[in-house]
Amino acid sequence: MRDHYRTLAAPAEHKEKIGRSEFLGIAFLVESEDAFFAELASIQKRYFDATHHCWAFRLFANERARSSDAGEPYGTAGKPILGAIEAADLFDVAVVVVRWFGGVRLGTGGLARAYRTAAGERAEQSGVGLAQPFGAPDEVHVAEEAPVRGLVRVRVSVPFDRLGDVYRLVAPPNVVLVSEEFGETNVFAFDVRASAARDFEKRLVERRLQVYPARGAGSAEPPR
Repeated sequence: MRDHYRTLAAPAEHKEKIGRSEFLGIAFLVESEDAFFAELASIQKRYFDATHHCWAFRLFANERARSSDAGEPYGTAGKPILGAIEAADLFDVAVVVVRWFGGVRLGTGGLARAYRTAAGERAEQSGVGLAQPFGAPDEVHVAEEAPVRGLVRVRVSVPFDRLGDVYRLVAPPNVVLVSEEFGETNVFAFDVRASAARDFEKRLVERRLQVYPARGAGSAEPPR
C-alpha cells in the first residue's frame, strides 16, 4: 500500500466553448463517495439549465474510482474524464464537466476529446500536491512529457469501448501517457521506460490492444 499519493493543490474551474457547446470543468478534492455526491448535487442545482453533468472521481481509499456519461453516448464522457485523473496519477480528486449543448453534434470522437480536454486542463490549472495519509501536502513537480533518452514511444489504437483498459496502462514513472487522438481510430501515445518495455508489451497482449504504426519514436528500440 502506498504511504503517499498525488492530489490537487487547489480546486479550479474554467469554461470554454467547443463546437458551439459550452463546457465548464470543475475539479475539486474529495475523500468519500458521500462527499462527492453531495457536491455533485450542489453543482447540478447550481447549473440546473445545463444539458449534461458528466463526472468521475478517484479515491485513495481502496483506490475506488467511478465515472458517468450522464446521458452522453456510452464511453464518450465519464471514461475520458476518469482517464485524465488516472493519467495524472491523482487520488481524492473529482472532476465534473458541465455541458450546455450548442446545437452542433461533435460525434463520438469529438465528444471524448472535448471531455478529456476539459477534465485534463482543470487538473493542470489546479496544480498538483503530494499528500500523505497522516501528514500535510508538499509540492511536487510533474514529470516532463517530452521523449527523453531511455524511453520508448509506443502508440496504441483503442476502440471506444476499451478506453478504460488503455487508461489503466498508465503507471508513472515507468509508463506515462503523453498524447491522445480521438477519431475513427483512437490512438494513445505512451512513453515507456526501456526497462519496462517488455512488461508493457505483455500488458498490451493481455488486454488485446494493438500497437499503432510508430510515429516520432524516442531513442530506444520499440519492444519486440
